[in-house]
Amino acid sequence: MNLVIPDQVRRTVIADGNESWLDELPGVVDSLAQDWSLTIGPSLAGGHVALVVEVTLVDGTPAVLKIGVPGRDVGPEAMALRLANGGGCAELLGEDLSRQALLLERLGAPMQDLVADPASRHDLLCDVAVRLWRPIGPDVDLPSGATLAEQYADRLPTLWERAGRPCSPATVADALDCLKRRRLAHDDRTAVLVHGDIHELNALQASDGSYKLIDPLGLRAEPACDLGTIVRCNPGLGDDLRVRTERLASRTGVDATAIWDWGTIHRVLSGVYACSIGFQPFGDLLLAEADRLTG
Repeated sequence: MNLVIPDQVRRTVIADGNESWLDELPGVVDSLAQDWSLTIGPSLAGGHVALVVEVTLVDGTPAVLKIGVPGRDVGPEAMALRLANGGGCAELLGEDLSRQALLLERLGAPMQDLVADPASRHDLLCDVAVRLWRPIGPDVDLPSGATLAEQYADRLPTLWERAGRPCSPATVADALDCLKRRRLAHDDRTAVLVHGDIHELNALQASDGSYKLIDPLGLRAEPACDLGTIVRCNPGLGDDLRVRTERLASRTGVDATAIWDWGTIHRVLSGVYACSIGFQPFGDLLLAEADRLTG
């Protein structure tokens, strides 16, 4: 088997000091192929926290095999996919959490390649998010929005320093203020299943022409958490992000202030992280927008 590991995955693994995982990966893929009776196809590029390859099941059904990189627990993703049960997200066909492996429904092209108008993409992303959201209680073993906000607040200052301070201190302070507000606003009674990273490359076309999401983080949070990632989308597009926020709020009935807070959080965290791993120009574009808004 000639397994091709995409450069972005390889860079992420090496940056985290886990080169040995790259050597072991072909054997892991081969053992999963035997256990699940898979025919292995080409690797898919685009992501950086998992190896994703096209596979074919023994009955000829096309699917996707996903293996998380070290430090990437796919357990919450598997839980989210089970809860969604094919509604709004790709269907989960199999899982092996001991090897951080998921077997998933194979979908088509990403929304970014099929829908030219950014505003139309934002509407479609909003609609697929609404299809995913469903009430879940605190007994479901998924991180809460409050937990996520607390983790991000702990992580951001250190990550910002490690990345070489790629945005202004005021921008970091603004994001930390937003994180505090969203942590305090979390309410288990109204939390829903959210994706956590909705954008045009994570929305793929299904066989019926609709769109389904891939790569859910798997969270119990307020719906604004998902809408904030749509506000983060398309850095440098030039539209008024306040207007975009109000449009999403009007479309869903979700509080605009909460959406704006999560948009700021996702913009700054994603930008700083992207700069730390050399994922450019995405990181610089996000942080330039963040600095402009803070200024």
